[in-house]
Amino acid sequence: MVCSRRAALAMAFASCFVLSGAQAQVQSRPPVEAFGDLPFLSAPELSPDGKHIAMLQPVNGRMVAVVFQSHPEPGAKPAFIAGGDTVIDRIVWAKNDRLILIASQNMTAAYDTRLRTWARAVAIDIDGKNPALLLRNMPSVGNNTNSTNIVDVDLDDPDHITMELFDLIPTMQEDFNTRLGKRSDRDFFRMDFIKVDVRNGDGELFQSGNANTTDWFSDGHGNPVARIDQSQKPLQDHLIVANGGGWKEIGVFDANADNSAGVAGLTEDGSALVRMRRNGESFMGLVGHNLSTNGDAPLFFVPNYDVDSAIVDEWTGRVIGATYFDDKEEDHYFDPARQALQAGLEQAFPGLAVHIVSWDVAKDSVIFRVNGPRLPSTYYLLDRKTHETQTVASTYPKLQDGDLGEMKSYDYAARDGLEIPAYLTLPPGKAPKGLPVVVMPHGGPDARDYMRFDWLAQFLANRGYAVLQPNYRGSAGYGHKFTEAGLLQWGLKMQDDISDGVKKLIADGIADPKRVCIVGASYGGYAALAGAVFTPDLYACAASWAGVSDLPVAIHAEVSDFGTQSQMVSFWGSRIGIDDMPKLLATSPDQRAGHVKCPVLLMHGEGDTTVRIEQSELMNDALIKAHKKVEFIRFPGEDHYMNAADTRIRMLKELEKFLAANIGN
Repeated sequence: MVCSRRAALAMAFASCFVLSGAQAQVQSRPPVEAFGDLPFLSAPELSPDGKHIAMLQPVNGRMVAVVFQSHPEPGAKPAFIAGGDTVIDRIVWAKNDRLILIASQNMTAAYDTRLRTWARAVAIDIDGKNPALLLRNMPSVGNNTNSTNIVDVDLDDPDHITMELFDLIPTMQEDFNTRLGKRSDRDFFRMDFIKVDVRNGDGELFQSGNANTTDWFSDGHGNPVARIDQSQKPLQDHLIVANGGGWKEIGVFDANADNSAGVAGLTEDGSALVRMRRNGESFMGLVGHNLSTNGDAPLFFVPNYDVDSAIVDEWTGRVIGATYFDDKEEDHYFDPARQALQAGLEQAFPGLAVHIVSWDVAKDSVIFRVNGPRLPSTYYLLDRKTHETQTVASTYPKLQDGDLGEMKSYDYAARDGLEIPAYLTLPPGKAPKGLPVVVMPHGGPDARDYMRFDWLAQFLANRGYAVLQPNYRGSAGYGHKFTEAGLLQWGLKMQDDISDGVKKLIADGIADPKRVCIVGASYGGYAALAGAVFTPDLYACAASWAGVSDLPVAIHAEVSDFGTQSQMVSFWGSRIGIDDMPKLLATSPDQRAGHVKCPVLLMHGEGDTTVRIEQSELMNDALIKAHKKVEFIRFPGEDHYMNAADTRIRMLKELEKFLAANIGN
């Protein structure tokens, strides 16, 4: 361990922080691998008894599960568990001696030639032995692209957990075998509540849902207490609770676009269901839906920001707090003792984001994460009995403080007066004047940037570029009005917000107007292509990772996958629009490729199921046809999220070369 000492809590944390932050301050130029390697660890989780830690760690450029003793005995060695051809996405403790690995793989099925992401859950001993595919005996598991939804780990039962599964309705077996008529899958399946043996993987029906059921909620002891049924015409969530051996509907909620019942789980005392709800159509917060009175009462709201998520106890499933973002991540707990611990951690690391990642059942041991713009996420283990802290590891140990640029708020007014929150990262050792600039809009677009370490932004800053990250209208977290301002504004006002940020940098003298490049991934990739198309005189180059280029084709893919009456299509319809084909074509970059004046770099994973590679293929073809300068790099086997270190490293090298050729120092 890097730092371990017994002392007063704040003193111990402060000393660890000084050790980890007092690295060499001289600016250097680390190799691409220092930024592009996968994080040294992620998602550490304590076992229920606190004796072991499981986490993800890269080995040969891919994440594997690692299990080790939290307080290692002499000679103890960690166990490494690889996922083979799959990507291990996360780890869940089932019991003290048994883990669940959630793994995914992009592939086609025998009955479906379309590339899809398939996710499965495998239980395994903590030494890597006796693996068992969960739900392996259920006839319907092969029809579920995702069979990993764990409802309850139920620590009272040493052998079982509960899960959700789209289960074939027994009476529909014959019809399903022949696919009679034009029935949809919804006619054949129902979402059931399944008890699963974590020793051998077998599942057993515990409670039947129906064709409309979308989610189950448990009491933490393996018993279902509520479910959501979703009707399609109209699109609504029906909240249904257990009632004296039966079930009772207690609420109906609009489910169009990003609306829903928003149930996160039970309150800690079990008296209410916690729901995400807007306060007077303004900011999202938490309310408690009392199961006795059937009324809502506010639990937690903050001024000016949406609550991002509920904090859920990993062992009971009960809601114990809330997370929101101002400039950084902020956590609030309902229980005074938990909140006091959170406040103490924040006091020990002033100005940084502190998040408790995992507790043991007794709450004697805690893993927490600390991060900031120039501090990659660093994980610590706290023994609350002895007040001893241990540094588990930093996610980017090859980077030092002097390698990283200063990140600061850079808010500005859009042309219609809307205030746009933004962040500017400056290259270390350079004055903020006449700099080459990379504007980097985030993906989503219902997401946002905030004050934290960003491996891509910091790589670019290290290479001498100022990086602007605008939270354009429609970004998440700033309330309903800010979201509403971005509806149906792809390529329009959302794009204007990005352009206005660049113009502000130029007016302030920070940016060299002839050396500005726009770079993004996913929606950010769309914005990069739209910038090159709709404001061709603003940018010297544009680079897109997995960007959308043709909106009608993208919408058609969603309709094909989910159906016209689905919540997913309703959501994207509210963001992009479905019926206004002239507008969709007018805001599709591939339809206006002839307007481009700058070089364009396209990069895309061939295994991407979120934004399929056809989007970059269409843009590449359109640019070639228009005789524009374009380079298209395909990444075989890679998905949307760059899960392999080789992909990230190559992407950075290609981007560095592209930027150097077009706006370099």
